[in-house]
Amino acid sequence: MAQLIFTQQLARFFAVPQVDSTALVLRAALEQAFAGQPRLRSYVLDEQGHLRANVVIFVDGQRTRERQLLDDALRADSKVYILQALSGG
Repeated sequence: MAQLIFTQQLARFFAVPQVDSTALVLRAALEQAFAGQPRLRSYVLDEQGHLRANVVIFVDGQRTRERQLLDDALRADSKVYILQALSGG
Protein backbone atom coordinates (compact mmCIF):
# COMPACT_ATOMS: atom_id res chain seq x y z
CA MET A 1 0.00 0.00 0.00
CA ALA A 2 1.12 3.55 -0.65
CA GLN A 3 2.10 5.45 2.49
CA LEU A 4 1.14 9.08 3.06
CA ILE A 5 3.38 10.76 5.60
CA PHE A 6 2.50 14.19 6.93
CA THR A 7 5.51 15.99 8.33
CA GLN A 8 5.59 17.30 11.87
CA GLN A 9 5.00 20.97 10.97
CA LEU A 10 1.30 20.09 10.88
CA ALA A 11 1.48 18.27 14.22
CA ARG A 12 1.55 21.63 16.03
CA PHE A 13 -2.15 21.95 15.27
CA PHE A 14 -3.55 18.41 15.62
CA ALA A 15 -2.69 14.73 15.44
CA VAL A 16 -1.21 14.01 12.04
CA PRO A 17 -1.93 10.59 10.61
CA GLN A 18 0.25 8.30 8.59
CA VAL A 19 -2.12 6.76 6.09
CA ASP A 20 -1.77 3.53 4.17
CA SER A 21 -3.75 3.72 0.97
CA THR A 22 -4.68 1.46 -1.92
CA ALA A 23 -5.61 4.51 -4.03
CA LEU A 24 -4.16 4.70 -7.52
CA VAL A 25 -3.90 8.52 -7.63
CA LEU A 26 -2.78 11.15 -5.15
CA ARG A 27 -6.12 12.94 -4.74
CA ALA A 28 -7.93 9.73 -3.77
CA ALA A 29 -5.23 8.92 -1.22
CA LEU A 30 -5.49 12.43 0.24
CA GLU A 31 -9.26 12.05 0.52
CA GLN A 32 -8.70 8.91 2.60
CA ALA A 33 -6.44 10.88 4.94
CA PHE A 34 -8.99 13.69 5.21
CA ALA A 35 -11.73 11.20 6.08
CA GLY A 36 -9.73 10.21 9.16
CA GLN A 37 -8.75 13.79 10.09
CA PRO A 38 -11.17 16.30 8.49
CA ARG A 39 -9.35 19.40 9.81
CA LEU A 40 -6.28 18.37 7.84
CA ARG A 41 -8.02 19.26 4.56
CA SER A 42 -7.93 23.02 5.17
CA TYR A 43 -4.19 22.94 5.86
CA VAL A 44 -3.43 21.04 2.64
CA LEU A 45 -6.09 22.25 0.17
CA ASP A 46 -7.57 25.69 -0.46
CA GLU A 47 -11.27 26.52 -0.90
CA GLN A 48 -11.20 25.33 -4.54
CA GLY A 49 -9.67 21.99 -3.59
CA HIS A 50 -6.25 22.91 -5.01
CA LEU A 51 -2.98 22.36 -3.20
CA ARG A 52 -2.19 25.38 -1.05
CA ALA A 53 0.75 27.54 -2.14
CA ASN A 54 2.63 26.77 1.09
CA VAL A 55 2.25 23.00 0.80
CA VAL A 56 4.61 20.71 -1.12
CA ILE A 57 4.05 17.04 -1.90
CA PHE A 58 6.69 14.54 -2.96
CA VAL A 59 5.71 11.20 -4.49
CA ASP A 60 8.57 8.70 -4.54
CA GLY A 61 11.11 11.50 -4.24
CA GLN A 62 9.63 13.62 -7.05
CA ARG A 63 7.89 16.91 -6.34
CA THR A 64 4.35 17.01 -7.68
CA ARG A 65 3.88 19.60 -10.39
CA GLU A 66 0.11 19.45 -10.84
CA ARG A 67 -1.51 21.42 -7.99
CA GLN A 68 -5.15 21.34 -9.06
CA LEU A 69 -6.03 17.83 -10.20
CA LEU A 70 -3.49 16.11 -7.93
CA ASP A 71 -3.59 13.18 -10.35
CA ASP A 72 -0.08 11.81 -9.76
CA ALA A 73 -0.09 8.02 -10.11
CA LEU A 74 0.66 5.97 -7.01
CA ARG A 75 2.19 2.51 -6.87
CA ALA A 76 1.55 -0.05 -4.18
CA ASP A 77 4.93 0.81 -2.64
CA SER A 78 4.79 4.61 -3.12
CA LYS A 79 5.90 6.95 -0.36
CA VAL A 80 4.11 10.30 -0.33
CA TYR A 81 5.41 13.13 1.85
CA ILE A 82 3.15 16.12 2.52
CA LEU A 83 4.78 19.14 4.10
CA GLN A 84 4.36 22.83 4.60
CA ALA A 85 6.99 24.83 2.76
CA LEU A 86 9.05 27.00 5.08
CA SER A 87 9.31 30.71 4.42
CA GLY A 88 10.41 33.82 6.21
CA GLY A 89 13.74 35.17 7.12
